[in-house]
Amino acid sequence: MSNKLGLVLRMIKVEHSVFALPFALISALVAAKGLPTWRTLLWIVVAMVSARSCAMAFNRLSDLKFDRQNPRTKNWPLAAGLLSARFVLLFIVICCAIFVFAAYQLNHLAFLLSPIALLIICFYSLTKRFTTLSHWFIGLALGVAPAGAWIAVRGTFDFLPVWLSLAILFWTAGFDLIYSCQDAEFDRAHHLHSIPSRFGIPAALMLSNVCHLLTVILLCIFGYKANLHAWYFAGVILVAILLFYEHTLVAPNDLSRVNEAFFTVNGLISVLLLLFSSLDLYL
Repeated sequence: MSNKLGLVLRMIKVEHSVFALPFALISALVAAKGLPTWRTLLWIVVAMVSARSCAMAFNRLSDLKFDRQNPRTKNWPLAAGLLSARFVLLFIVICCAIFVFAAYQLNHLAFLLSPIALLIICFYSLTKRFTTLSHWFIGLALGVAPAGAWIAVRGTFDFLPVWLSLAILFWTAGFDLIYSCQDAEFDRAHHLHSIPSRFGIPAALMLSNVCHLLTVILLCIFGYKANLHAWYFAGVILVAILLFYEHTLVAPNDLSRVNEAFFTVNGLISVLLLLFSSLDLYL
């Protein structure tokens, strides 16, 4: 069982939780105008990790047929037969239950909205079958995190966290456009929809630039609307620099550093913005 759990964590790339979790915590800090209770923070983290684990496991299960055929993914645990589909399905059910329980522990509104959140984060896995907008659907899946964290703290919904959610939507779509360039030929051959497979890699990279420009603008709007100050905007400047660096790592004829652009840079972006936001609120 421990070996299977290790394979599941490898399959869902649990370390990638660093992408959306810091943005959820930024929203929680702003909603609380400081530090929320430790109990609230605990259940936000539990909800975030369980929701992401559910979404990633569902993604691997729903794409199993394609993963087995794709040279890039055929050695992943589920595609390679190291895990059974039944075991992964059980893992998904358990993650869903943990997420709903965490939402229940937070407040009534979070609990009521938890099924909708699960629907959103799982639905994106199906979108490559029918729309090239799939990159923005995965952005939406991560983008609900700040809105959810805001509700977790306040028990009500306000428009302010939507600016941060939109920033994450375009940030995620931007780096997914880069990541999906690796599978442009495979997607085209198997009638899967993506911007690189339909319009080509140069167009995808250009559109990724636009998405990341919008990300920086939306982060600035969020900071202004939330009455944040110099430390936060210093963090946004660092984010802009890192996004620029990310785009220097890839080119239409050279995708060898996609993984560095995808994980290393984006993981650093989310953690740094959380750090600078925390400093801003504390100081």
